[in-house]
Amino acid sequence: MNDHAMNDQQHDTPASGPGSAGEPGAAAVPEGLVTAVVDLVDTGAVMLGAYTVAELTAVDAIVDFLEARPPDDVLAEAVRSLAARQLLLPGSSQEQVQVRGDLGIAVAFQQRARRVLDARAAGTKPGEPWRILVLPQPERICLVVRIDALGVHEIALHKLDETLGMLSEWLPSGSAARQETVADADALLTGSERSALVTVTEYTAQGSAETAGDSRDLILALRDGRLHAMTRTRSAGDGDGALKPVTVDGEDDVRDRLGELIAAP
Repeated sequence: MNDHAMNDQQHDTPASGPGSAGEPGAAAVPEGLVTAVVDLVDTGAVMLGAYTVAELTAVDAIVDFLEARPPDDVLAEAVRSLAARQLLLPGSSQEQVQVRGDLGIAVAFQQRARRVLDARAAGTKPGEPWRILVLPQPERICLVVRIDALGVHEIALHKLDETLGMLSEWLPSGSAARQETVADADALLTGSERSALVTVTEYTAQGSAETAGDSRDLILALRDGRLHAMTRTRSAGDGDGALKPVTVDGEDDVRDRLGELIAAP
């Protein structure tokens, strides 16, 4: 199953208002929604549509520390666009709105996550995303956001194993370079055929407001057919840690590294 749209009445999600789900800005999720969607993902990817960053920001569907807030006039136009498509309706009070359809599912699963993998690649081809966000869920599925050069955010739910496979195919891969050849990270990235920065960040949330915590980086750079790799751990408020060269050999090894990043406590 490659596409899906549930009946709107099954997944209306009140959000973005004080008192929802007990916290300001938290989404109130209908009973049984998460279980039903998780069961559906077991049968195949669940596509949740494509949206602009302004549309996602209007319903708090992008974690706060990943994107700059669009101007108020752009947000107002996004709200009108969502309302015209019946994806955003008034809630039960003036402080609440109701997010409907597949966008409501995206809001619900985004607010459940407490970790995000942010992968950005240089050297991508037309038609490829330049950035992919992955928000893993406890049930070993992931909310995946693919961002293209036009700023369109394509959202879907995938199994964890499928997500890791997709990412490893998209990221640079090749035969491992010797660790000692990594001397200048900036020069390496500038001169590479394709490179990527993968950052996994822990975060806490109060309602729809997220606060970034510790993070782990994996830097990949393909040059002259050889894959250079470096890792780094950063603590919140302590600045950047030191880059450490590591050996990553081939696509399977890239996949294993991604799995370790997502699973690490």
